[in-house]
Amino acid sequence: MHILDQRILGIMILILLGSLVIVKRVTTGSVLDQPKGSLMVQLVNIFNLFFLLVVNPLASILLITSRITAIDPTHMTINSAWGLMLFEITGLVMYTAGFSLMAGALITLRNNYQLGGSTPRTEDDLVKEGPYRIVRHPMYTAALSISMGLAFLIQSWGFFCVFILYFMLISMLIPMEEYGLKKVYGDPYNVYQQKTKKLIPFIY
Repeated sequence: MHILDQRILGIMILILLGSLVIVKRVTTGSVLDQPKGSLMVQLVNIFNLFFLLVVNPLASILLITSRITAIDPTHMTINSAWGLMLFEITGLVMYTAGFSLMAGALITLRNNYQLGGSTPRTEDDLVKEGPYRIVRHPMYTAALSISMGLAFLIQSWGFFCVFILYFMLISMLIPMEEYGLKKVYGDPYNVYQQKTKKLIPFIY
């Protein structure tokens, strides 16, 4: 059972994905980047690309065709109309906020963009503007928000498990990424690190 129209949700997902691809192409000059670095870095980036470019479009197609409930064996049954509305509205807000934050981070980074876990290049600036004023890793925050939002939207235990896996992988990647940032930027990054939270503003 769904309160929000599944076909509209599916179309919205495709529009958001398409918009993000355009933003990435315009701001960074590329759409797909080949994962490099250690096995851990490659694993997280492959998982991220798979989630955004395969799982999300597939979920949108299943929503448009009204098959998501029938195909997902981990679908949650929520009998309360209020509970269902809360789930779907929460999911919609988190999902759209995640895409907006990711687009904002890409626009802010522009030519400084690299795949997660990469050591900054000599020509890269330490970016502290836009969403980077609030958290140090807004693109990871965005990815987690999209993941959690999708789980709420389609009420799937499986997708909540995907979110947990995503969070674990990102939590392991961040220290590696910050080591490279400290190595390149030194004290300015240490000061920036002390002034900002890692993923959630004012909390974490």
